[in-house]
Amino acid sequence: MLERPPRRRRRATATWALLALACCTAGADEEVVHRERSLYQTILITQEPSRLCMKFTIRDRERNQSCTDPRSPKRMVFTYTRMMMASLLLTPDPGSVLVAGLGGGTLPTALADLLPGARIEIAEIDPAVVQAARTYFGFETDDRLRVHVSDARVFVKRALARGEHYDLVLLDAYSGDYIPEHLMTVEFLAEVRALLAPGGVVAANTFATSILYDHESETYRAVFGEFFNLRLPDSNNRVILASNSPLPTRATLRDNARSWHRRLRAYDVPIASYPSRLSRKVDWDDTKRALTDQYSPANLLRAR
Repeated sequence: MLERPPRRRRRATATWALLALACCTAGADEEVVHRERSLYQTILITQEPSRLCMKFTIRDRERNQSCTDPRSPKRMVFTYTRMMMASLLLTPDPGSVLVAGLGGGTLPTALADLLPGARIEIAEIDPAVVQAARTYFGFETDDRLRVHVSDARVFVKRALARGEHYDLVLLDAYSGDYIPEHLMTVEFLAEVRALLAPGGVVAANTFATSILYDHESETYRAVFGEFFNLRLPDSNNRVILASNSPLPTRATLRDNARSWHRRLRAYDVPIASYPSRLSRKVDWDDTKRALTDQYSPANLLRAR
């Protein structure tokens, strides 16, 4: 598969270099190069010795949202970002992709490079995040890659009203300590399922710990039935992979991993190891209640 010219990566590398000249102090572990209070959170851009990061401060806690390594701009720094690429095992050549949540733009930028024929759209509620991604991470849009300043659920409803469908939907709108509760209910996931093209796939980056795990698992099962769980020992996240069609066999997953292995090396995605780690096992308390628009105490459950 041909790759698009790496203009985004060049711009991100140049931006990082300028920041290093402008504000880095010798021996400093971290330098705040941008701080902004948006309508939704405090956004910090920090420069560390080997990476540039976007952080969100919610409820007085700072959490990394996106980071880039200027020495290897393609490399996905975080495990959970690499895990989201497991979605390509279920739909190896998606022609249309919706990403809920932008951060620094790591996922959509990688997908735009890897899928030169795909239409990619992003729903990001915070315009300040979009601007920070453009300014500090070299995020750029074009005719194929578009960002919409919109709540993801509102965007999904409007896309359904327009009769649109997507081969792949990536839900990545959660921060380390906060969950938009309206994006974790049976009603929302039913809308996402309706938005999928035949054989479409949804991948959700979420949490692997706390009592919320049980409720969220039941919520996905209520809408999609059987789904894959991807969990890794070095991450507190999990990625849920579900479809509106029967899940692929292990042999199909391995075949798709082989076809993607070489192309994902530069992103540091160990795609060949993922098929054996995808589990359909019900490893949660299936007596727990699914989350709905009337019952969605996700953040309270997350704290337990």
